[in-house]
Amino acid sequence: MALHVETRKLTVAEFHRMEFDDNDTHLYELLDGELVKKKAPTPKHQLILSELYDQIKAFVKQQQIGYVLFAPVDVFLDDYNSPQPDLVFVDKTKADLITNDGIVGVPTLVVEVISPSSVYRDRVTKKALYERFGVPEYWLVDPADEYVEIFTLVDGQYQLLSAASLEEGQLTSNVLTGLTLDLKSLFA
Repeated sequence: MALHVETRKLTVAEFHRMEFDDNDTHLYELLDGELVKKKAPTPKHQLILSELYDQIKAFVKQQQIGYVLFAPVDVFLDDYNSPQPDLVFVDKTKADLITNDGIVGVPTLVVEVISPSSVYRDRVTKKALYERFGVPEYWLVDPADEYVEIFTLVDGQYQLLSAASLEEGQLTSNVLTGLTLDLKSLFA
C-alpha cells in the first residue's frame, strides 16, 4: 500500500511575506503553490533579453499600444501563482493590471528566454501555466539554438503561430502585428 503525503501549497501572500538572505543570489517565483528557486541569469541571457526589450519597446512606443516590462517583475495570476517572466507586454486596454506590487491579472504577452537550467520549466511548466490562465501569446527564445517560437492561444490551447532561427523562418505575432524582430541583433 502506497502512502500519499499531501504537501500544502504556498500562497502568494505567504510567499511575499518570506524573508530571504541578503546574500542569496537566486530569484524565486511561485508556480502552482510551489516555491521555485532560479539561478541568476547569465550575461548572454541578459544581453538577449535587453536587445529583445529594446526592439519590442521601440515598436510598442511607436505604435502607442501598451507597456513592456522585463524581469524581475511579479505577475499575479491567482493566489498560488506568481511567475516572473523575462518580458511582459500589457496592452493599453489592460493598463490597470500594472500596479506598484506587480502585474495583477493576465498580461497580453509573456516571453521566456530559455536557460540551460530552465528548459523544462519554460517549455512545459510555464507554457501550461500561461495557457491555463489564458495569456494570449507566449514566446520562447532559445539562445542555444538561436531560435524563437511564438505560440498563440486558440480555443484555450497554445498552437505554434510562427518560429524562426537565424537561418530561416519568419516571425508573426497576433499581439504585436507588424513587428519585425532583427534576429541577428538579438543573438549577436
